[in-house]
Amino acid sequence: MDVVRPFVKWAGGKGSLIPQITKYYPFELKNGRIERYVEPFVGGGAVLIDILQKYEVQEAYAFDINKDLINCYNVIKFNVEDLIQKLEKKEKEFLSLDNEKRKNYFYDVREEYNSYILEAESNVKRASEFIFLNRTCFNGLYRVNRNGKFNVPFGKYKNPTICDSSNLRNLSKLIKDVLFEYGDYKKSEEIIDRNTFVYFDPPYRPLSDTSGFTSYTKEDFNDEKQKELAEYFNLLSTRNAKLMLSNSNPKNVNENDNFFEDIYRGFNINEVSAKRMINSNSEGRGEISELLITNYEE
Repeated sequence: MDVVRPFVKWAGGKGSLIPQITKYYPFELKNGRIERYVEPFVGGGAVLIDILQKYEVQEAYAFDINKDLINCYNVIKFNVEDLIQKLEKKEKEFLSLDNEKRKNYFYDVREEYNSYILEAESNVKRASEFIFLNRTCFNGLYRVNRNGKFNVPFGKYKNPTICDSSNLRNLSKLIKDVLFEYGDYKKSEEIIDRNTFVYFDPPYRPLSDTSGFTSYTKEDFNDEKQKELAEYFNLLSTRNAKLMLSNSNPKNVNENDNFFEDIYRGFNINEVSAKRMINSNSEGRGEISELLITNYEE
């Protein structure tokens, strides 16, 4: 099978960090003693995809509070050919247009997407709209307003890939045994034990008042929620599960900010180098460090 890639662009996606994150996977995963993999904030799924391609795990679970994202995973898992058919139609129609008509096409799809609420367990039409908007909107962002409406503008790409049929088919095979569920990260608690590896990739704590991007849903992930997550991390650690968590490094802008050292006291806090991928100012896309927190040493 070809190398499988995430099917969406995602703010904070871990695709470019995989070579560094892999170094921090627990030894028990590498030697086959981990039976279950759990990702409570699946997002674009780069780490999930990497682990499924490299290691044998008996069970895998992925959660997210973005209902439309979970719908996409389940459509890819169960109805990939129907999805490809709809995406190929959109791609053919969209690419045949000039830029002004593409813009109108984009906003027509966005208006349709915002006109109804996802209700069915697996909605192929909705998934095709989600992927189309992700592939053609500005910077591949997924952002909603307080009313839960997708509000990212048109992206003006010359030749966007809207339907990567080969990757979608390969992804469908790869995730055929993964259970995808809509829900809060705490929904994962009942399935985590000493034979489990859990990777947390929550909305990052903003480095400044203007850099925060936590609006994947209409709820915000503020400092109080970061602290609640740290308490959950500590709870799972008492079960001897292997835990890894990514977040921003406040010391990029304030060397005296010990927020994460305080709430993850007693755990291993590592730094990895990352590029700021989504920033309106191109000068703000340089190398920064991010945190990788584990309850084990490698």
